[in-house]
Amino acid sequence: MNTLALAFNAFEEYLTQNSPKIPSFHPYFEVALWEMVLNGGKRFRPKLLLSVVAGYAPKSLEKAFPIALALEILHTYSLIHDDLPAMDNAPLRRGCETLHKKYDEVGAILAGDGLNTHAFYCIATSKLKPTIKVKLTQLLSYNGGVYGMVLGQALDCYFERQTLPLEQLKIIHTNKTAKLIAASLEMGGIIAQCNKKTRKKLYNLGLDLGLFFQIRDDIIDSTQSEQEAGKPTHNDGMKNSYVNLLGIVGAKREAKAIQDSILTQLNALNKRTNIYLDQLLQSYFTF
Repeated sequence: MNTLALAFNAFEEYLTQNSPKIPSFHPYFEVALWEMVLNGGKRFRPKLLLSVVAGYAPKSLEKAFPIALALEILHTYSLIHDDLPAMDNAPLRRGCETLHKKYDEVGAILAGDGLNTHAFYCIATSKLKPTIKVKLTQLLSYNGGVYGMVLGQALDCYFERQTLPLEQLKIIHTNKTAKLIAASLEMGGIIAQCNKKTRKKLYNLGLDLGLFFQIRDDIIDSTQSEQEAGKPTHNDGMKNSYVNLLGIVGAKREAKAIQDSILTQLNALNKRTNIYLDQLLQSYFTF
């Protein structure tokens, strides 16, 4: 097993062992807070970050775990809120009952709020240098907040029943999905103390990755069953999606063009990072 595979396994154990202990008399809040985190998921954003650290500064892998956890729980908060009745009203996520279905809507909202803020606690209490913590906090809050993911979600919800042109659709998904993926890669570069040019390459690669994965998700929603996807599908009929705008064939063509760009950008990174990221991404390129 290579260094990166060992790191992924160790991170999963770290994630399990670092659920917050919250003394209170609430009947389920502590359990619900970490439940969706433990319900699997691909750990894609943490794996991107750890792949970059393993490629450029493998000795820093263990110090990167709290930051990888911050990414995972901030992403999970967004899924919990995305599933709420006011948004997608989804009964299933990661093959499990969503929190608002299993408990109640208030509990789900507060669990999401808790994960959002706890992400920055993870960064603040990590063993990295203060200057690095500040850069990581700035990058995650910018791309995961009102200048990125939250803006994208606001646009997506508001224009749900209106057909938008392709360029506006890309703006929505660049913010909603791509910027947090881009931040994951650049945050790995910050931990590894890469130069600004390399960090810019990592961020731009992440923007393309994010758009690719959004198109891929749209295609999966249109072509797979709930059992195959592990979440409700055929859910995007009234939404702005690449399939609705371009059709299945057009969406697949767009995804292929972005995939080719991603592979070219991988070759611009150092050899070890290129190999690690390529290994991580290959399984996503067939769908």
